[in-house]
Amino acid sequence: MKVSDILRVKGNTLYTSTPDEPLARAVELMAEKDIGSLVVMEHGDLVGMLTFREVIQTIVQNGGIVGGTLVRKAMDDAPLTCTAETELDEVRRMMLERHARYMPVMDKRMLMGVISLYDVAKAVVDSQNFENKMLKAYIRDWPSEEEESPKL
Repeated sequence: MKVSDILRVKGNTLYTSTPDEPLARAVELMAEKDIGSLVVMEHGDLVGMLTFREVIQTIVQNGGIVGGTLVRKAMDDAPLTCTAETELDEVRRMMLERHARYMPVMDKRMLMGVISLYDVAKAVVDSQNFENKMLKAYIRDWPSEEEESPKL
């Protein structure tokens, strides 16, 4: 299974921010859309990723307030990325190694989408459930020994 399989099911709605946007506005958008991340774009290029992890770290550093902080100061400026052709097993490994919950999907320099650890886990579970159904159907239709050998 590839990342493209997740994107096909998930759809193509993307939420972005610019690095010079106030962090407070970015947090409002995340709350309004009930999302855990924003891709930070500047002049059409991916320059960072803002997740609730970076927001919380910034609030703690600022003594409990967002203040006038810009997204640029809070964002991860070296986010983990993948392509639509990346295998799901590789994505899981990458996300687990870096403790990344969100990963932008890129096609060269073009943002194709964002997948989350939830999306990956759901795809794996759905795939396993389908495989289990197929195996159970196969076992249920297994011919008995009497049906296999003709009687003489």
